[in-house]
Amino acid sequence: RYAVVGILVLGLAFLLVQGRVDLSGLELRLAAPVFTLPAFSLNALLSIALPLFLITLTGQYMPGMLVLRNDGFKTSANPIVTVTGLGSLLMAPFGSHAFNIAAITAAICTGREAHEDPSKRWIAGMAAGVFYILVGVFGVTLAAIFMAFPATFITTLAGLALLGTIGGSLASALADAKTREASLITFVAAAANITLFGIGGAFWGLVIGLVAYAVLNGRLPQRAQASQTALQTTPEPIVAKGAAN
Repeated sequence: RYAVVGILVLGLAFLLVQGRVDLSGLELRLAAPVFTLPAFSLNALLSIALPLFLITLTGQYMPGMLVLRNDGFKTSANPIVTVTGLGSLLMAPFGSHAFNIAAITAAICTGREAHEDPSKRWIAGMAAGVFYILVGVFGVTLAAIFMAFPATFITTLAGLALLGTIGGSLASALADAKTREASLITFVAAAANITLFGIGGAFWGLVIGLVAYAVLNGRLPQRAQASQTALQTTPEPIVAKGAAN
């Protein structure tokens, strides 16, 4: 659970000793929201809003919901989309136009690394929210700090944080022999990060995976029933027999 934090501390110490981090020009600066008066524009609606909606839907909501389902949280997408949509509507004039489920954050906060007990993993989500607020307030300073680190160091940290989620998801996806090939093709296609029409690899990975499943099994995957209907039996009528005279 603390492997990423340990590597962060050790890596930071190593980089400082080697003199590979230059923090000489660092200064503390606070970010402040700037209000922009909304104005309707059909061109902006079609060229900016619609592509952003599709990118957010396919790049965050779809993989984010899959992450939640894989970690055992059978929540509905309706309240999530409603709350994040209202948040986007209210905060868009301040530049925060894409409230979403944040697939990578969900993968980290809902996995076993957050807590062994799923009912206590909400603590990781709350902590992530607090850190997001701090990142927003001190965004300029934190961006300068991350720019001072080598790109490979930041990439390695991000990859290590997702190792548990990737391993658990692959184990669950490849457990069923009937869907193993299609699941593997989906993973490889998503990892290839194919981008078409401005839509990222997560969406096209799902599309390619569905096509592979249909080709290999002759049909599209069907939604599993949550529970089976119990058979109801009608009791036989009790017939009273009179005493024979």
